[in-house]
Amino acid sequence: MGIVQTPLIQILIALVVVGVLLWLVNSFIPMAGSIKSILNAVVIIIVVVWLLNVFGLMHYVTNFHLNRAG
Repeated sequence: MGIVQTPLIQILIALVVVGVLLWLVNSFIPMAGSIKSILNAVVIIIVVVWLLNVFGLMHYVTNFHLNRAG
């Protein structure tokens, strides 16, 4: 009998894997600090968009409108 993985555990495992991979890249691959910052920002944006999509909140973000008073 295998381990039953709930979707929340799968999401946590994915976040840990992404975090460890990002840490490994930042620690062991030599690159300029500005490139590391851009890489970190891109990875964080991708993870946030993925989480919004997983939890079904992407619809609210894509349909967000600002009302202008006038």
